[in-house]
Amino acid sequence: MRAKGITYDTGFLRTGVSSRESFDPAVVREELRIIRDDLHCTAVRLVGGDPDRLELAAAHAVDLGLEVWFSPYPLELTTDEMRDLFVDCARRAERLRQGGAEVVFVTGAELSLMTIGFLPGDDLTERVAALAVPGALPDLIGKVATRINDFFATVVPLVRTEFGGRLTYAAVPLERVDWTPFDIVSLDLYRSAEIADQFTDGIRDVVAQGKPVAITEFGSASFRGAGDVGARGLEIVEYDPSPVRLTGEYFRDEDGQATYLRELLEIFDNAGVDSAFVFLFALYDMPYRPDGDPTADLDLASYGIVRVLEDGHGHTYPGMAWEPKVAFGTVADHYRLRERARGVG
Repeated sequence: MRAKGITYDTGFLRTGVSSRESFDPAVVREELRIIRDDLHCTAVRLVGGDPDRLELAAAHAVDLGLEVWFSPYPLELTTDEMRDLFVDCARRAERLRQGGAEVVFVTGAELSLMTIGFLPGDDLTERVAALAVPGALPDLIGKVATRINDFFATVVPLVRTEFGGRLTYAAVPLERVDWTPFDIVSLDLYRSAEIADQFTDGIRDVVAQGKPVAITEFGSASFRGAGDVGARGLEIVEYDPSPVRLTGEYFRDEDGQATYLRELLEIFDNAGVDSAFVFLFALYDMPYRPDGDPTADLDLASYGIVRVLEDGHGHTYPGMAWEPKVAFGTVADHYRLRERARGVG
């Protein structure tokens, strides 16, 4: 792969509340340095709903020499609100690009599921439920494809007016995006037990279409069996509206998370994928709570490759309020070996 990346959360915004309460610029810079130096990433996908935070993190990433995928992540916004967000963020990303940085602009992610107007339902839970209604999927997929592509037919020209670099969108396969207006085909793609036998061939088929392909999101939660459910790992969490507890007792399996990431990274390498972004460095609203009530350990559902600590700091990186999981070393080793094979580092 050309770009070896990870997703970095600047704070997902829902109804004005951020999933990342604290956003210390010094911590952000140090985490991005660790992503470059210790994870051996060459690119970082910056996600979140606050344009100021995205721009601040992007400036640090650029200064550290990372390729930046500037990725505003709208949640429960209308199409008009998304248009304004994308234009604002495109303008900010262009300022960085004009300074000589390598910047890719990601025009949202999984909009049919995460925002209003593409699928029936007032929130994510209702929209996912609509897809599960027996016999409804073929009709819904057709409608979603039309609505998504009509939206981009209007929004992409506005974004290109502000941003002169490469443009993409982080899609889920059901959206059937027309990739003509974009420079890179990007998919949020998880392997689950249901599609495991088709997964590798599916990646090769996308790559064979000709445009560079990025996997903008892939990963596994940290509980036993999480790799089998792929993107549905967060379904074991109860929300109100932020994460509160797990739905039952689950068992930690960091080795399983690490194996999942290693296997998918190898698949992407062998299939000719251009760029891949592990999901993700940390989910800051899902802390590690190994003692006491087993349903309180939200980190089991986290796709983060570090455990977020509620009190104090870790030992591996003093000053950081987290500890690496097994997957941290797995990703670092894979990226380091790939760089060495290319004669870099």
